[in-house]
Parts: sequence; C-alpha cells; structure tokens
Amino acid sequence: MRFFSKFLLILLVVLAVGGYFRYYWVFGTGVKSGELNYLVHKGVLFKTYEGKMIQTGIRSQNGSLQSFEFLFSVEDEAIANQLMVNSGSQFNLHYQEYLGALPWRGHSAYVVDSIISMDAVHR
Repeated sequence: MRFFSKFLLILLVVLAVGGYFRYYWVFGTGVKSGELNYLVHKGVLFKTYEGKMIQTGIRSQNGSLQSFEFLFSVEDEAIANQLMVNSGSQFNLHYQEYLGALPWRGHSAYVVDSIISMDAVHR
C-alpha cells in the first residue's frame, strides 16, 4: 500500500509539472505584422476570440502561391474589440506562444496580449 501511494504521488507531480510546461509556460514571445483579415468570437462551451492576420510576402506550397497567415487567439476583450473595430488595418501585434492550446484561452497556441501599433485604413 505504501508503494502504491508513493507511486501515485510521484505520478501526480510529474503530470502537474508536465501540464504546467505544456499549457501555462510561455514558450516564446514575439511580434507579428500584417493586415488583420478577421477576428471572430466563437465557441460552443467556451467563447473565445480567434483571428487571422495576412502577413506580407508569399510562399510556394505544392506548386501554388500562398500568403503567410498568422492564426491567433485573444484573451483580453478590450484588445479583441479594438481589433474587430479596425479589421482590415495594418497591425503590429505582440503575442505569447504556448506549447498547447486550452479551450478557455483559445484554439491557437499563439495568444495576442497587446497591440504595439496600428495603421488604420482610410475608408
């Protein structure tokens, strides 16, 4: 019985540490620049903000030309609202990269946490 309880305790500690590094430890941070294509608020159980930004440049994939896309999530509602109001504008977005996504944080491992700059499109 003692062996089983020690084994269970060690297993729980290993799972907790692994879960922390997979879902809460920030793997990387950075800035992406481009034109905001869309930002939507969606989800069945957890409503999250999901967006796509088109970056400058093109890449060749399987014989066709494609643009660089940055798929991301936004946790902060104020940042999400500012992005939605200015869809189509050029943005410099600061993000944090995680090794895994959580349902309440968003569908992407990239989470935008601030807007560094914005060049509004004149309509």
